[in-house]
Amino acid sequence: MGKIIAIANQKGGVGKTTTAINLAASLAVLEKKVLIIDADPQANTTSGLNFLPDDEQKRTLYELMSGGISVEDVLVQTEIENLHLIPSHINLVGIELEMKDVDNRESVLKNALAPVAANYDFVIIDCSPSLGIMTVNCMVAADSVMIPVQPEFFALEGLGKLMQTIRIIRGSLNPELEIEGFVVTMFDGRTKVHSQVLAELQGHFKEMVFKTIIQRNIRLSEAPSYGKPIILHDAMCTGAANYLSLAREILAKNQH
Repeated sequence: MGKIIAIANQKGGVGKTTTAINLAASLAVLEKKVLIIDADPQANTTSGLNFLPDDEQKRTLYELMSGGISVEDVLVQTEIENLHLIPSHINLVGIELEMKDVDNRESVLKNALAPVAANYDFVIIDCSPSLGIMTVNCMVAADSVMIPVQPEFFALEGLGKLMQTIRIIRGSLNPELEIEGFVVTMFDGRTKVHSQVLAELQGHFKEMVFKTIIQRNIRLSEAPSYGKPIILHDAMCTGAANYLSLAREILAKNQH
């Protein structure tokens, strides 16, 4: 049985999708079988892996959550051999209302993934920035939550709300849910405030902060416009090295 990691932060623009795409791709390149799920209606993970859902086919996470289709029908093979994708679509915006009266609605995603979860070493879920029913589904399905943090002071303030949500889900819906760790993204060592926030984060959350830091990197930010993970766009750049390092850190952590 593989490990399911939800990548979540209700604050947008913290490198959540970049982390989901590039961590999943790096784990796949390191010969792990990986499934990445785009659970955000903006579908940036989907387009970032060079896939645009065909409205005619109706094979996205929205259809899976609506119950009209099985998980095998929505899996897409990406450019990387070991990496499969469950794409998203703007339709996912409506799932909140549609699931209002569904029984056991917090566990729909978990139950939908059950037939294939054991086929993968890792399932990476890119959560939506909101803390609605879709994100709750992601956290109920997950074994752990990884939290990308941009090194700005207001980013630290937002963590309280996310930690509270994780506590609530742990208390009522998924007692096994762990925090995989905090990963600092878009880091610029020349900026005093970045170093201060990093030190504060490490001081407060100790070993829960990943040693790997994702540095600000132009190649990393331009890769999605080519529909490629950084490892396929520019394998020699800092961003590619950072995400491979993060993948190795996760592998080492999950061997125990």
